[in-house]
Amino acid sequence: MKRLVNGTLMLVLLNAVLLAHPHFRKTVTAKLGTVDATITYQTVPSNEMHAQNAKAGAFVTPRAPRLTLSGELKAGDITLPAGEYTIGVIKNSDKDWTMALYPGQLARGTEPEMSKLIKLDSMLLTTHGTAEHMLLDISPGLGKHTGKAVLVLHFGTLYLAGALS
Repeated sequence: MKRLVNGTLMLVLLNAVLLAHPHFRKTVTAKLGTVDATITYQTVPSNEMHAQNAKAGAFVTPRAPRLTLSGELKAGDITLPAGEYTIGVIKNSDKDWTMALYPGQLARGTEPEMSKLIKLDSMLLTTHGTAEHMLLDISPGLGKHTGKAVLVLHFGTLYLAGALS
C-alpha cells in the first residue's frame, strides 16, 4: 500500500513538473534620448475573458507592471517626471482602450485614484496576431505614432501602443 501511495505521489509530482506553466520576471530597458525607460513585469497568460469582463472606465493592470524613468520625458502635451509608474489600460469600450500610467506602485487589488491616471496618446490594433502571454515593450511607433517611442502592451489579440515621446 505504501508503494502505491508513493508511486501515485511521484506520478502527481512528475505531472505537475511536466505541465507546469512558467511565469518569470522580465525587464526591458530602452534609452530614450538621455532617459532610461525600464519596464519590469511578470509574464501572465493572456486571459481575454478578463479584459472582456472589465467594466467600461476600469483601469486594468495585469500583475501591476512598472515603468521606471531615470529622467523627465515629454509625451506630447504630457510631462512624465522621473520616477516609477504602474502600467495599465483603461477600457473605454470593447474595441477602445487607452494606455495609462499610475504614479507609484499600485498594490494588487487596490483601486487607483482615477484622477491621478496619466492617459497616453494611444492606438489599439488587432492585426498583430495573438500573444499567449502578456508582452510589454518600448518600440518605434507606427501610423499616427511614427517617429515616436511607444509603450506597447500585447495581450491576447489586443495590441495597444501609448506614445512616450
